[in-house]
Amino acid sequence: MVVTVTHEDFAINRLIEERKNPEMGAMVSFIGVVRDDGIERIELEAHQEVAVEELEVIRDEAFAKFPIKSVDIIHRIGDLNVGDNIVLILVGAGHRREAFEGCEYIIERLKERVPIWKKEYTKEGERWVPGKGE
Repeated sequence: MVVTVTHEDFAINRLIEERKNPEMGAMVSFIGVVRDDGIERIELEAHQEVAVEELEVIRDEAFAKFPIKSVDIIHRIGDLNVGDNIVLILVGAGHRREAFEGCEYIIERLKERVPIWKKEYTKEGERWVPGKGE
């Protein structure tokens, strides 16, 4: 399982193939993508060590809360353009309900607690966007 904050893009198909397991009947993925809502690009910054530690805590909480079998979380930082991947959460479980619930739990906690900051660049200038937990 992977939990990381990185400048590199991710290859979801490769990760899904690596995680397939005969005990898992469901794999749910969430991919956050840079949306075009009047921006030209975004910049994501993080204190990587603290962000990874918090993602690991969230992963462990998801394992304690739901009967899931695998969790991968990859969050990108750096300069990203519209259409670029931002975050991938991949949750494997015996059944779809647990996989969906685990995935939703992780993305909601990530938005609330993980110290990753976003700056949006528009034609008019730039602005920091407060996180959900701020």
